[in-house]
Amino acid sequence: MHIGILTGGGDAPGINACIKTIVTISAERGYRVTGIRRGWNGLLAFDASDPSSREEHIVGLDAQTVRRIDRTGGTLLHTSRIHPGNLKKKEIPPFLRNSPELMGSGLRHSGNFDLTDHVLGTIDTLGLDVLIVIGGDDTIGYAEHLSRKGVKVIAVPKTMDNDVYGTDYCVGFGTAVTRSVQYIHQLRTSSGSHERITIVELFGRSTGETCLISSYLAGVDRALIPEVPFDPETLADYLIEDKAANPSRYAMLTISEGARMVGSKMIEYCGRRYDGDGDETASIGQLTRETISMLTGQDVICQPLGYLMRSGIPDALDLMVGFNFAQLAVELIAGQRFGVMVALQKGLYTAVPLEEVSSSTKQVDISELYDLRYYRPKMRSVMGKPMFLY
Repeated sequence: MHIGILTGGGDAPGINACIKTIVTISAERGYRVTGIRRGWNGLLAFDASDPSSREEHIVGLDAQTVRRIDRTGGTLLHTSRIHPGNLKKKEIPPFLRNSPELMGSGLRHSGNFDLTDHVLGTIDTLGLDVLIVIGGDDTIGYAEHLSRKGVKVIAVPKTMDNDVYGTDYCVGFGTAVTRSVQYIHQLRTSSGSHERITIVELFGRSTGETCLISSYLAGVDRALIPEVPFDPETLADYLIEDKAANPSRYAMLTISEGARMVGSKMIEYCGRRYDGDGDETASIGQLTRETISMLTGQDVICQPLGYLMRSGIPDALDLMVGFNFAQLAVELIAGQRFGVMVALQKGLYTAVPLEEVSSSTKQVDISELYDLRYYRPKMRSVMGKPMFLY
């Protein structure tokens, strides 16, 4: 059995723990493991006619190679956000870019290119029997595409946003929340000293779970999530009240990177449109800071946590889930079960079909977990709910 592993999308603490366990358990079973460097780009950029290409994009993995990697964050295999089924021409490796036959067969209606045939050829050339893919929605979405093409695939969910449908937990989520709570509390020092309103911007483009849980645990005054557009005038009034009620005269607000104002409020106050697609010159946190400062006349700062949430060693929870997802992935290979994603559902390890993962999107349960009127977490009841309230 020859297993290939790749990691796609953003890095996250716990990936290396997962890689290590896959390699060590596979070695015990007599399986061979090969690492694909830089995610899907490793399979896309592999040139079978160039001997140096194997050294650049492929790495053999054994127990000695991975012995200590679980003690570090990030990914040993590096990562990328390349999607071989939807490529701009500039993303195509040079040795493929000038192939008229390949370009003609791979052209999509969108004007982009689908080079899946080359990826399939690389998998065949490398002699991979199974591909274990560690990533988020985009990475797993392309894994499903390969699965439909006949590739034996197992996916491991990884994302700081915890937004992969079909699992209550993704590798990296625990550390993201832990880091967020720590930094929110540390920012209280400066906020209180200067009697400020502080906005802390967190990951979460399409769902606010990371922001919601971090805010709940850190006890912030208000939390803004993508699922609920907010009114800046109402928010400004709340923050003034929060600041006045605090003996240290400061207020703390968290905001997901995908949060948005109601209607055309962003244009009205900032003269800019923001729809959360990442193309704007300023983040929603910075734009909200401008707006609240304008409305209140108060000293308002915005601190994006960004990559601090995903940097450094994994916490104990991400180590445990990383180890156990890997264990489950190898168990599935031994049982000849493919085309699935390992998952946690209501505290139990399981596996779900890849087509189920792409069938819907994950959203915060507003009716159970959020106060629409006051823009803050509100746990109406935890009886019978899983540990992560999902």
